[in-house]
Amino acid sequence: MTGFRRLSETVFASPQITPDDIAAARGAGVTLVINNRPDGEAEDQPPGARIEAAAREAGMDYRAIPVGGAGFGEPQVEAMAEALESAQGAVLAYCRSGTRSTLLWSLAQARAGRDPEEIAAAAQAAGYDVAPVRPAIDMLAARARG
Repeated sequence: MTGFRRLSETVFASPQITPDDIAAARGAGVTLVINNRPDGEAEDQPPGARIEAAAREAGMDYRAIPVGGAGFGEPQVEAMAEALESAQGAVLAYCRSGTRSTLLWSLAQARAGRDPEEIAAAAQAAGYDVAPVRPAIDMLAARARG
């Protein structure tokens, strides 16, 4: 499972994967692959359609929730939250380094009302820093708590 970093009991973040990584993901119990990287971001990047085909061939679901240079918006946070809620097993979210996937996961968790300190600690344990979106995490968590 090289490159897969555990964010929670059911969610992994990863740098860019290839179709060859799908078997390892399936072995880790992954049932949903989420692509947070826009196609064409780098020349050596496998197209999302190739990853999707490999995932579906392995009996896994696939969703593309791209996060480009403009950053995160409510539509991506909502789509990530929906994808995580509907998953029937573990989830593997990937982008170039895993950072965008982790930040998007963090925002979705906050939107669901999870404690910002727990979110930050989980990301840190996986080697990621949520500082770039921490104000949004705090705001979403506070809004969720009413």
